[in-house]
Order: sequence, then structure tokens, then C-alpha cells
Amino acid sequence: MRPPPPIPPREPPKPPLGVALRESGRFVRRALALVWRASAPLTALFGVIALLGALLGPAIALAGKRIVDAVVAGSREETLAWVAVELGLVVAQASVNRAGALVRSVLGSRLGNDINVAILERAQRLELRHFEDPEFYDRLTRARREASSRPLSLVSETFSLVQSALTLAGYAALLVRFNAWVVLVLMAATVPATLAEMKYSKQGFRMRNWRSPDARRLTYLEYILANDKHAKEMKLFGLGPLFLGRYKELAERFHREDSRLMVRRTIVTYALSLLATLAFYGAYASMAVLAALGRLTLGEMTMYVLAFRSGQQSFQSILGGIGNIYEHNLYMSNLFAYLDADLDVAATPALAAAEREPSSEGPRRPASRAGALPPRSATERGIRLADVSFRYPGQERWVLRHVDLFVPQGQSVAIVGQNGAGKTTLIKLVSRLYEPTEGRVYLDGKDLRDWDREALLARFGVVFQDFNQYQLKFRENVGVGSVEHLADEPRIVRAASQGGAEPVLAGLAEGLDTPLGRWFQDGAELSGGQWQKIALARGFMREEADILVLDEPTAALDAVAEHAVFERFQALTKDRTTIIISHRFPTVRMADRILVIEDGVVAEDGTHAELVAAGGTYARLYALQASGYV
Repeated sequence: MRPPPPIPPREPPKPPLGVALRESGRFVRRALALVWRASAPLTALFGVIALLGALLGPAIALAGKRIVDAVVAGSREETLAWVAVELGLVVAQASVNRAGALVRSVLGSRLGNDINVAILERAQRLELRHFEDPEFYDRLTRARREASSRPLSLVSETFSLVQSALTLAGYAALLVRFNAWVVLVLMAATVPATLAEMKYSKQGFRMRNWRSPDARRLTYLEYILANDKHAKEMKLFGLGPLFLGRYKELAERFHREDSRLMVRRTIVTYALSLLATLAFYGAYASMAVLAALGRLTLGEMTMYVLAFRSGQQSFQSILGGIGNIYEHNLYMSNLFAYLDADLDVAATPALAAAEREPSSEGPRRPASRAGALPPRSATERGIRLADVSFRYPGQERWVLRHVDLFVPQGQSVAIVGQNGAGKTTLIKLVSRLYEPTEGRVYLDGKDLRDWDREALLARFGVVFQDFNQYQLKFRENVGVGSVEHLADEPRIVRAASQGGAEPVLAGLAEGLDTPLGRWFQDGAELSGGQWQKIALARGFMREEADILVLDEPTAALDAVAEHAVFERFQALTKDRTTIIISHRFPTVRMADRILVIEDGVVAEDGTHAELVAAGGTYARLYALQASGYV
């Protein structure tokens, strides 16, 4: 199946020139602030080096004139003296250039770390919905792309721009003595090529932004083609040619797009740069003729030629620097847009739209219904969902619809239903990984939004079906369930025993310090069932949590092992609120209360005996599963 054809990029409206310049200046100031915070001493040293570099170029040109004039005059002592001066200036210039490169490298390393940390810190503040929103995830991808290099490059170009301007001023002061028009020719001849560079920089930026989703798709294909989690199915089903073909096709499309842009950019900018070359040789010829006629000394001609060539290069550097700064600012806008994003507002438009749009499933209940419920007692203990509805931003289908539910503290609840019925979504709403689109969720009579996030999450111990397999030591794999107790070895051992991972631990050569997984040297590979027991142990690390949730975490265990896990789970969770999602009815029937979710609503609610007697969906599913054991 071929990837969908690319959608032509939509050109956003171009801002007025004044707005663009102000925006560019703002990005430069922010980038400079980032670099300054990374290392103020190195940033200051960088500026001093740029200033020294600006002064040395004209000084070398002037020393070259003195050497030639001394040679023509036949003065041995003066010639040697000025050669020594020029040698010192050239050595100083080389030293300054080398020092500048060193400072830039060290500062770049420091800044790259700081910015990547800032991006990852920001990522920790994101809600789960942000990671599941392709548009916002593209914003994150664009921010991470080149984030470690662009800010320093922007500041470096700014310093270089100032350095080139000072150098140009020095050369211009020398050339004005020859002919002021030469200075104007020097400047005008380099403008067209620079404008072309800016144009193609903008096109390259827009193209890369436009194809962010496909760039992530390319990264994903590379991941599944070379990742241990996918190796078995890739080999078994012969998927390599399929996914490698898609990878090649997408990569080839990127190559064609990039190549076309690079070829156009090279041809146009090269043709325009010839104007600067023609201008130089026109001025060179005039200087040579004047020197031949005796109206210029050989030393003056040498100085003017060097000043003209170097001055033209400096002016070209200025315009090139402006173009580069413009390009860097385009990419910096991605970084700052991500860092500045109002995470609450980011999801608000879609949610607000969801509340405004009429439902396709019939009349909506009044938005104030949840508020009109009887007042909750301040002493209420348990979890309450009040007229809760949820759908993903930008989606029309409701995952949950008008759910009213109260789970008293200490009750054991099992949730059953078909895949996609909304069971896991309900768990994510209760633990505030999602915010409801409509309605409210309360814990102990208090709206979840009014809880301190860390205090709220400390109340929950959750094990999801798609739990993580950390390529870490056994002690860390279990201990991360309660990071503050990561060094509490007795607690880790207790959690391993409670989760059924004690036999796994007993079979590891290095015990708690055995690395798990095959990513790193000497790692022990585990079966799916063993990984699930470690995930269960991780959930038991939170001994203080009074709400425990198991979202089908035992799917890789056989029915007997799962039943034993839940028997142990029940014994260990007395007086705690427990919520279990499972498809196995021998386990489900152990709960105090069973909820059946169908099409996003709680269709049935009762004990095992009550639901079987009611003859509804639960009774039908129970009978179907029981018949499999006959």
C-alpha cells in the first residue's frame, strides 16, 4: 500500500516587513538569552573574539601596503619590520579564529544540553492528550529537530554579522580614499545572491515543516525495521520487504524534494554571485590601469585590491549572515512556539468545539446537569463520575457518553466489555490522565481538577495492559513504581513477591542487579508472562496508594496463573478501592461489583449473580466463555 500523496503546503499570510523585523529581533534576543544562561563567561568571550577578528583584517591589509611600499622604496629595515608586523597580525588572526571555534564548540555543547533538557522538561508537563494529538506531536518533533544547534548558530551569526560590519567599515574607510563609488559597487553586487539565499531558505523551512507527519512516519518505519520488539513478526510474516519498500519510497520522495530545491538554489545563487565576481575584476582592472599610469603606488594598489576583495567578502558575509539569521529565526519559531505553548489552552479549542457542536447521537443533556446533581457531602469517600462524556479532540465519535457512577471507598469493581467500548478511557479519566469533555470526576467529594496533581497520583497504583518493559536492572524495573523508594530494597522484594515476580527474581544470575532486556550487554531476556509479573510488582510498589487499578495486565498469563494473581491481589488490597479490567470471567466474578460498558455507556451494573440472573450482555458473554471450557 503506497503512502498517501503529499498535500501541497499552504502558504501562511506573510507578515508586514516591520512585524517580521520585530519578530526576528525578538528571536535573536531570546536566543542570546539562552546562550548567556548556558555560560555567561563563554558568551562574553565569544563577543570579544568577534570584535578582535573584525579589527585584524583591515590591519593586515594596511600592513601589506606598508610592506610593498617599503620594497619599492628599497628599505631593508622597514620591509623586515612590516613583515614582522604582518606575521604577528596573521598569527593573531589564526589564534583568534581557532579560539573562536573552540569557544563555539564548548558553548554549543553546553547549550545543546540545556535546550534538550528544556524540551524534555516541557514534555513532562504535557498531558497524555498532547502525545495523542498528531498536530501537537508534530510541534514537538519540529522543536526537537535541530534544537541543539540553531540557537547557538543564530547567536554566532549575529556576532559574525557585527564582526563583518566592523570589518567592512574598516575596509570602506580605506577604499573611500580611492573612490566612493567603488564602495557602492562592492555592496550592490552582492545583494541579488543574498536575496536568493533568503528565498530558498524560506522554501526549505516551509517544506520541512509541511512534511513533519511524513518525517515521523519515516522514523517509525525505521524503528520497526530495526527494533527487537518487532523482529519476531517481521521474520515470521515476512514483513521486511513491505515496510522497507515503504521506507525507501518515502525516503526517496524526501531525497527528490530536497535535491530539486538544492539544485535550484545552487544554480540561481551561483549565477547571481557571478555579479560580485565581475564587479571585483572591474574594480581590479581600473586599479591596475591607474597603477600602470603611475597614479597609484604599487603598495596602494595592493592595499586597495585586498581591501576591495576582503571588503566585498565582508559585505557578502553581512548579507549572508542576514539570510542565515532569517533561516535560523524560522526554525527558532518552532522551538519557541513549543516552549511558549499554553498547555491548557492548547486543548481548549477542540474541547470547546465539542461542547458547542450538536451531538450526532440525539439531543444533548443540558450542560448544567452535572452542576444540578445533589450536593456531594464533604465526607463522601470514593470516586464519582457525574454525567461524564469524553471524545478525543477533533473526533466526532463519543468514547463515553453521560456516565453517572459512584464507586465507594474500599469497593472492588470489575469492568467488562468489548474492545473499544471505553473501559481504559474510563480508567484514564478517573486517574486524570484525561480530562472529561463534559461532566465532572470527583475523588472524596473534590473535583479532580482541584487536586494537586502529585497528591492525586500518589493515591493511585495502576498497571496498564501496555505496560513498559524498561531496559534497566530488575530492582529499577520494579522500583520505578515508587521513585522515592527506589533504594528501598526490602520494599522492592515485597513488591516482587506480591506481584508474583519472586520466581523470576530467583532465576536471575545477579538477582536484583540483573539487567533486563537485550538492548544492553549482559541483559536477561524475559517471556511476556515474566514481564507482566514485573509490571504487577511495579504496581505494588505504591504501598500507600488506596486505589489500585489493573487494566488487563495479565493477558500473557494462563487462566490459572491469572486467577492466582487476582486472589493474591484481593488479599493484599483489603480496604482499598480496586478497579479491574479483564476478559476472564472467573476473575471478574471475584469482584464485589461488575460494570458492563457498551457503546460508551454503563449498560449493566451489579454482582455476578445479579447480572447472570438478568440475562443481559454479561450473562451472554459469561455463557459463551463458560462453553469454551466444556
